[in-house]
Amino acid sequence: MSKRTLAILAAIGATTIYGINHTIAKGVMPTYVESFGFIFLRVTGAALLFWLISFWGPKEKIEKKDWLRILVCSILGMVINMLSFFKGLQLSTPINSSVLVTVSPIIVVIMSAFLLKERITLNKGLGVFLGFVGAIGLIMFGAEVRQDAPNIPLGNFLFVVNATSYGAYLIVVKKLIEKYHPFTLMKWLFTIAVIINLPLTWHEVVEIEWSTIPPWAMGSIAFVVIGTTFLTYLFNAFALTQVKASTIGAFMYVQPLVGIIFAIFTGKDHLTLIKVIATSFVLVGVYLASKKPKPHIG
Repeated sequence: MSKRTLAILAAIGATTIYGINHTIAKGVMPTYVESFGFIFLRVTGAALLFWLISFWGPKEKIEKKDWLRILVCSILGMVINMLSFFKGLQLSTPINSSVLVTVSPIIVVIMSAFLLKERITLNKGLGVFLGFVGAIGLIMFGAEVRQDAPNIPLGNFLFVVNATSYGAYLIVVKKLIEKYHPFTLMKWLFTIAVIINLPLTWHEVVEIEWSTIPPWAMGSIAFVVIGTTFLTYLFNAFALTQVKASTIGAFMYVQPLVGIIFAIFTGKDHLTLIKVIATSFVLVGVYLASKKPKPHIG
């Protein structure tokens, strides 16, 4: 099996885990763990795991000129991205989150145009427009009265912040992935994230009453730390060594399908007409924005 095939399988694995995560993480918050407290558990657990496996990787030293980029990547990928997503998930619903995070490929297209001077084709421009129509539709008209979703419009807006931050992370981290082994890079990114997130999350960490958490909730927390954090970032880091950031981003449109099916199957969410229409706009938009243009002949 080629490295590119393995990279594509890794990207599919990551997006599948993300899709399931929307419902699993939501089930624990805020009863057992608040959103920001969850983030501290995520980054700390992942940092420890990456340091542990780094002993089996190459011994690399980070060049001085790369530390600023590493800091920016950590802020985008392990601070803003995670905090906005989990706070949004606490305020909104699993289906909304699984749909809105897929605007990341659209963000990648826009940022690539500005930062990397990539040309935006008609298809990509239309995709960007449709994706944002769907996202705005969910933010403005997707409100429901639900006890487990106290502020759906704000939560939906935070999902867009999350997607924007993650899209920027995929672009900025690409040069580092090409230069350093994933084990080396991830251990430093998550270590920096632990330090930055500590003052923002500690007040919710100390409120966790571990003795009252049932086994199923502990299993959910372990899934989020090991699966959604450690494995997905490892999978995506490996995938980025073989394929473009925009390709990784394109796999995210599988995420809402997994997220919606899992949420409905477990009875944690339901479809509404607004969700169906907005999801259609987002998915078509992501498809068009991610589609490779046909080579010009003649």
